[in-house]
Amino acid sequence: MLEGLVLSAGVAAAVGAVGAVGVFAVARRRAAAAAVLAPLVVVVSVAAGVYASVRAMFLSDKDSTTVLLLLAAAIPVALGVGMVLAVRIWRIAAEAAAITAARARDREIEAGRREMVAWVSHDLRTPLAAVRVLAEALEDDVGDEAETVRRIQAENHRMSGMVDDLLALSRLQSPALVLRAQLVDLRDLVSDAVAAIRPLADARDVRVVEADGDGALATVDAREVARAVANLLVNAVRHTPPGGTVTVTAHPAATDPPSRDQRIAVIAVQDECGGIPEADLPRVFDAGWRGTRARTPERASQGGPAAGSGVPHESGGAGLGLAIVRGVADVHGGSASIRNAGPGCVAELRLPAGAGGGTAVGT
Repeated sequence: MLEGLVLSAGVAAAVGAVGAVGVFAVARRRAAAAAVLAPLVVVVSVAAGVYASVRAMFLSDKDSTTVLLLLAAAIPVALGVGMVLAVRIWRIAAEAAAITAARARDREIEAGRREMVAWVSHDLRTPLAAVRVLAEALEDDVGDEAETVRRIQAENHRMSGMVDDLLALSRLQSPALVLRAQLVDLRDLVSDAVAAIRPLADARDVRVVEADGDGALATVDAREVARAVANLLVNAVRHTPPGGTVTVTAHPAATDPPSRDQRIAVIAVQDECGGIPEADLPRVFDAGWRGTRARTPERASQGGPAAGSGVPHESGGAGLGLAIVRGVADVHGGSASIRNAGPGCVAELRLPAGAGGGTAVGT
């Protein structure tokens, strides 16, 4: 009897050790698969030990087979337990991965917000310092009074633009945002944006052309989309040299394969900026990013619109204009992209137009 117990324990231990090594090897790659195998290893090791001891007792083949079948009956139970464990482990792993990803996104968003606030704070110092110097000059009766007042107004307009952009981006990133969606023809938004940007374009000797397009109907927040289109145009005009042309169009995007359930409306702005380095293209829509090392943006008073002119400001100087474009696209379930094409770049705002091109999802 003692010999049988020792033999059974030895065989079970040997088989269990081999199985454990296999389970550990699988666990490094797929924890769920290891959870299925673990109960089977236990059953097989016990079965091997019992069968070895039974054979050592010189039982008949029939009795040995009966014992083995009884032990084999536990295999489905082991598989069931293993599947339950595997599902549970998979869910725990998925939840852990989701939590980790969410924390990483939160850290990234928080880092981006801190960086954005730092950038805006830095950029605000320049117009504030200018206003202070101009005010002191005005107080000391130095320089032309009318010109000093005009420059103070221009710097104030510039600061107001920065704050407006910061508030707009914060609103777009808020989970409590509610869009006032309505059915609009995107060509109307484009026409209004072109009319608003015309004074700035004329001051820079840049021609803005609204190209003929098929147009596109979409249910969107007209105010937010209009702001995004204005920002795209301002960015294009700013980076197009004098004598150049900026072309804007609204049209439905071709889908492959064609689908009536997923139609996309596209607002495209083509400039003549000379192109963007390929390495910088993925960063163009990042908040605060500029294609130059200089942190001091172009002065609004140098060829820019005067305060109260009704002309869109030149991105507020804080590098948030294109980040707002992407934010508008995101809250509408669309996308924003930019690519090199021809003499410059093509920036696209893509919005879901819905079935038949007449409706879109509003938030």
